[in-house]
Amino acid sequence: MSLFFKSFFIDWFTLKSGIENLSSQPWTLITHAFIHNNLLHILSNLFVLYFIGNLFLDFFSKKQFLNLYFLGILSGGIAFLTYYFITKNTGFPLGGASAAVTAIFVAITVKIPHYSIRLRLIGSIELWVLTAIWIVLSLLELSTANKGSSIAHLGGALIGFVYAKQLERGMDIGKWVESTINFFSNLFKQKKHSPLRTVHKKQHIKRKPTHKEVNQNQQQINKILDKIGKSGYESLNKEEKEFLFKSGNKK
Repeated sequence: MSLFFKSFFIDWFTLKSGIENLSSQPWTLITHAFIHNNLLHILSNLFVLYFIGNLFLDFFSKKQFLNLYFLGILSGGIAFLTYYFITKNTGFPLGGASAAVTAIFVAITVKIPHYSIRLRLIGSIELWVLTAIWIVLSLLELSTANKGSSIAHLGGALIGFVYAKQLERGMDIGKWVESTINFFSNLFKQKKHSPLRTVHKKQHIKRKPTHKEVNQNQQQINKILDKIGKSGYESLNKEEKEFLFKSGNKK
């Protein structure tokens, strides 16, 4: 019975290497990220995502996390399909969220490359070094039979880099992901009908910050990031951590 269910999920929810399969199973471009080969695969992704994801949320908003996560899934899947389309080869079906995790990993590294992480037995190590190791391991996998998953990781890394760089310019290229999720979320919400008359509340227009205020905030953020680069995140006081968190949620 377990073999039947495993075969069922692989057949219907993983991403096949042949791009022609996408026309009959378009949902697999998303669902493949939620199907893992084994327990170790999913636990390793959850472990990395827990630590890197929490670090990401110290500098970015939850919506940006979700936007990039799904961009990583899509980018990894597209890279996977593109590789096999160009080479005319066939490979193992793609499953797992490693491309999305890699996207988060790379994006936060672009933001704070010299952030110091303390590891047991090893000591402190800068974030960019961990990311470099993660990418190198993916490159080494290109020599294995399951090279398609490595291509997906690199696709995730690319979108993570681009996403972070575009955010620095004030552009969230994943906004459409947020809009799509909201659309389907609202679609399935039950509309509540009330016999009472509708009361329209006055809308309070939020004042936009002045150019001077924006510059002052950015200067404060830069000072905090410099402090993190020199002494680590734990050197920040409570006010600095709160300011950084609020600044990330305003984006």
